[in-house]
Amino acid sequence: MDAAWPPQGLGEARNPWLEPADIASSEPAIVKPPRTHWWWGKRVIAAGFVLFLILLAWLAITAPLSKSLQPIAPPEITLLAADGTPIARSGAVVEEPVVVERLPEHVVQAFLAIEDRRFYSHWGIDPRGLARALWANVSGASGMQGGSTITQQLAKISFLTPERSLTRKLREMLIAFWLETWLTKDEILGRYLSNAYFGDNVYGLRAASLHYFYRQPEKLKPEQAILLAGLVQAPSRFAPTRNWEGASRRAAMVRTAMVNAGYLTQQQADALPQPRLDVHERPRIANGTYFADWAMPQARALTEMSHSRLELTTTLDARLQRAAERIVARAGLGKAQVALVAMRTNGEVVAMVGGKDHAASPFNRATQARRQPGSTFKLFVWLAALEAGMEPNSVVDDSPITTGSYRPRNAGDRYRGVISLEEAFIHSSNVAAVRLFQQVGSEKVIKQATQLGLKGPFAQGDPSLALGSGSATLLEMTAAFAGVAGNAWPVEPHAFQREEQGWFDWLVDGPDSYSSRVHEQMQDMLRAAVNRGTGRAASLNIANFGKTGTSQDNRDALFIGYAGDLVVGVWIGNDDNSPMQGIRGGGLPARIWRQFMGEAVRGAVPPRRAAPVAPPEEVDPDPVIGPLLEGEITGEIGGTNVRVTPEGLTISGNVGGAPVAVTVDGNGAQVERRRLEPADPPQ
Repeated sequence: MDAAWPPQGLGEARNPWLEPADIASSEPAIVKPPRTHWWWGKRVIAAGFVLFLILLAWLAITAPLSKSLQPIAPPEITLLAADGTPIARSGAVVEEPVVVERLPEHVVQAFLAIEDRRFYSHWGIDPRGLARALWANVSGASGMQGGSTITQQLAKISFLTPERSLTRKLREMLIAFWLETWLTKDEILGRYLSNAYFGDNVYGLRAASLHYFYRQPEKLKPEQAILLAGLVQAPSRFAPTRNWEGASRRAAMVRTAMVNAGYLTQQQADALPQPRLDVHERPRIANGTYFADWAMPQARALTEMSHSRLELTTTLDARLQRAAERIVARAGLGKAQVALVAMRTNGEVVAMVGGKDHAASPFNRATQARRQPGSTFKLFVWLAALEAGMEPNSVVDDSPITTGSYRPRNAGDRYRGVISLEEAFIHSSNVAAVRLFQQVGSEKVIKQATQLGLKGPFAQGDPSLALGSGSATLLEMTAAFAGVAGNAWPVEPHAFQREEQGWFDWLVDGPDSYSSRVHEQMQDMLRAAVNRGTGRAASLNIANFGKTGTSQDNRDALFIGYAGDLVVGVWIGNDDNSPMQGIRGGGLPARIWRQFMGEAVRGAVPPRRAAPVAPPEEVDPDPVIGPLLEGEITGEIGGTNVRVTPEGLTISGNVGGAPVAVTVDGNGAQVERRRLEPADPPQ
């Protein structure tokens, strides 16, 4: 143990008891060179390259490459009536895409010379073109080419918005690289030529060639190709049908560019003649119809973007549409507007009028105007009552409401005491509707309205809702009555025929319906409202059903009803929601309805002397409209005798130098004209 420790020869550096920090390293320290700008530059470039690859990969996964094949504007769609009559046309003129390999050499050269001379040598971005465009912007000089390549232009028109910003330009370049990676040069050029705009609502080289020269692009002459190539820079400004001089100047620039690129000699360019236009336009169709405005978005939803022009047959009945327009035009509306919707019980719309004049006002009052439905809304109150177990002979109080903050009145302050639900519906009692609404609950009434297709919103617990204080479009209300007519709801109005559900689909997701008891009882009351109540002016000699509606202060007047499988709604009102004088749901709207239905259903209108009118106590009681005509009124105006009765108007006096008497009915139609004899008493 006396031996020396550590052993000889190990030295202090090998002493295991020493800490590592106490051991001096005998090896020289490694000196790292300083990090230069080049060191940082290489890493930034590498990081940028990796980021670029990541972005390309992200584009490859997320960006729809097929979008560059689609037309950049909605293709042309022609709407046809059910009998094949064209009724509207909308969208761009497009044709099938072109294939570059099948085009003549001079067609391709014309576009390359003026748009992207180095197209086949760059990778989507042309640094020389960018530098030239930048210099032109700085110096104010003008040039024949811009800074964007054909690939960039395809990226812009297919994937990007037309905004001008640095961010969009960077995205355009990135997509251009991506297109160059995934497509061949000929594919890029072909897609560009198939989507470019050439003016006159024409998109794509094939459509432009047919439009301006009536020939396929594979057969274009050099001078024709040169003219078309010049249009793409500013097609709206250079369209030769509107600006031949501008198009010719632009074509001269293309010829010069082809000479500079070596595609033509100067002698060849000078020898080219001026092209002659041979414009073939499609037959024009008057597109200004309310039905077409409503149907076209549905047509777009049914079709995919393609280069094919489509013809789609709608549900519109051309005969009924003409009848609707004719009847509305002669209705004597004054300054008031009108809307009419006719549909089948399955929702197929066969006629639509959205106003007196589409050219003057394209606003569609049948589909866009949300107005108060008035007493037509009482349909949902009575349905809720029947669903709750009440019967048409159940009683309701038709006496004045004297308590609470809401105290509606009946028209002319006419009250009948305790009456049946059927009588209250026939006479459209306001106070009975409010009491019934409070008895069954607002939730059940709103449920009836929404399940039949009304979108609301509706105020819970508001008793004025029973009288139609909410809002709905005429299309919604007509569809709701269609649901009752066919006892299958909801009914979705549509402009194109749909395939009927198979039995399995019907079982899984079929329409809802009322019990036979509720449906029959509601139909009986709607029939009685026309036979004995407020809707008598709409009475036909076949079974028809309906309800009148007049909102507060005569701001809206409606009649909605059905006969067979045809459901028709008529609305009259002022666009500024101001009151109307003397127009109520049981008056002019009911008469328009009757006249239209008479033409729609042959033999529905009987040849009677005068149109039926409601007795004074049975007028639509939505507003208080003042004293009503009872008995007759006689008088003299300017030497002419006038007699007014509930059945019509008789005027007697000298007409054209001869004493005659003319009688017109409640529709304004002449029913009698006779010569007065000396013994005839004054009329």
